[in-house]
Amino acid sequence: MGIVNVTPDSFSGDGSLDATIASQYAMAQVHAGADLIDIGAESTRPGFSPVSVADEIVRILPVIKTIRETSNCLISIDTTKPEVLRAAVASGANILNSIWGLTPELLDAVRELSIPVVLMHNKHRAIYDGDVVDEVVKELKLQAEHALAIGIESANIILDPGMGFGKTAEHNLLVMQGLSRLVELGFPTLIGPSRKSFIGKITGQSVENRAHGTAATVALAIAAGVDIVRVHDVCAMLDVVKMTDSIVRNWRPVDWEKSS
Repeated sequence: MGIVNVTPDSFSGDGSLDATIASQYAMAQVHAGADLIDIGAESTRPGFSPVSVADEIVRILPVIKTIRETSNCLISIDTTKPEVLRAAVASGANILNSIWGLTPELLDAVRELSIPVVLMHNKHRAIYDGDVVDEVVKELKLQAEHALAIGIESANIILDPGMGFGKTAEHNLLVMQGLSRLVELGFPTLIGPSRKSFIGKITGQSVENRAHGTAATVALAIAAGVDIVRVHDVCAMLDVVKMTDSIVRNWRPVDWEKSS
């Protein structure tokens, strides 16, 4: 899953409010080999500036249109607003990526649209009464059960432990260590560690130089059984995905032994 931020305040420094630039970036992600493109028009970084429904729609629709004109790539919309979700799906988006899970505000829209949903674990404060992995797994299990109860098929419920959301750097490392427990819930899974601050704390690297640290988390996530990796550096991470899949999941490219 390639990340496209149509924002001026993305933590990773790769966002743009210019629809043409954002659209070009999205297509570059597609051409680099992304299977999905995740479009967000409101930053989720600490201290972010809220965006109105109208502005969010204006930001994302041109990018969706550009992708849809030339590609069948799946498109997910990173939003908390049902109006934005409806407009995005009407324009060709396929998936909801909700950083607060299946909120009451989004419930009717999700029922109406019958689309796959990424349900992410999140907290306003990084405070846990017990083991962080216990709480993440328990909360996501409850969210998945709720989604099933309203008629979403299990194959369309994608669970995301929320790396960097309501978690300290130590919490993120513990979640990485416990990913197999999330996978054991039996739903498709997604992880988004790309360029996150916990990688910077470990490696000492700035945001733009965290590809190698990200690669380690991507490989380990796949080894734990995670299905989707949400990344900024699609071209580089695709090599990581291919090599890890070839070892862990016995995947091989077509006619791979004939190439050099």
